[in-house]
Amino acid sequence: MMLITGANGVVGRQVVNLLLREGAAVAAVTRGLGKPEFPDGARVLNGDLFRPQWLDLEGFEAIQISPRATGPGLGELLKLAAGQGVRRVVLLSATTVEFPAGEARFAAQFKLAEDLVVQSGLEWTVLRLADFAANSLAWAPQLKAGDVVRGAYAKAATSPIHEADIAEVAVRALRSGAGAVHTLTGPQSLDQGEKVRLIGEAVGRTLSFRELPPEQVRAGMLAQGLPEEVPARLLGSLADYSDRPGPTTTTVEDLLGRPARTFADWARDNAFAFRS
Repeated sequence: MMLITGANGVVGRQVVNLLLREGAAVAAVTRGLGKPEFPDGARVLNGDLFRPQWLDLEGFEAIQISPRATGPGLGELLKLAAGQGVRRVVLLSATTVEFPAGEARFAAQFKLAEDLVVQSGLEWTVLRLADFAANSLAWAPQLKAGDVVRGAYAKAATSPIHEADIAEVAVRALRSGAGAVHTLTGPQSLDQGEKVRLIGEAVGRTLSFRELPPEQVRAGMLAQGLPEEVPARLLGSLADYSDRPGPTTTTVEDLLGRPARTFADWARDNAFAFRS
């Protein structure tokens, strides 16, 4: 049995689906917010992993950890896992641990999670992830209403990774990984304007990116009711990536034996989300 934390997230859902297609037994942990929908065969566990003492891990072989899902409960969750016979843990971390960008406090949170996993006594794999291609879904409301995305730092460049590639690597690690740190990115560095253009190609429209002052973007996000942490994470990273592009690796191809999916692939897979 595999336990997937953050199962409602972009990567968690992909991992649950892929494991089920491969015939694995899967338990998906959610906080019970909204109505979780998973394929038939997934065992759904509702509970708060910030306080994981309620969780019975007998019979589980491996756990995938999303630090945002476990929060301050990660150390206790790992103790429970080690004491109840779990063999492996796979952690979703971030490239900022190795390639700093944005406010140091956010990378430090991922580094702390990595340290806890490495010291857990379990077989472990750490996946340091570039920004998700799926982060571009935040542009969907603007593109449903028009042909322009307005945001900060037009020239901020990263190599966004398709969530399906993350899931394939994660599933392999859940089944057999041990003692490895993998830095996973997409195959191509793109600035924000280039990403918007590729979404336009996928939906058959000419789209553009219009740069706004960072403080205007921050104020708009806070006015929408988003917590301060959200613009702090986004704008801090974009500011650094506008000066120095994020990393690009071949790790996905090296591990899976095929090219990593491109952002254009992701845009075609998700074109429906940008159509009005």
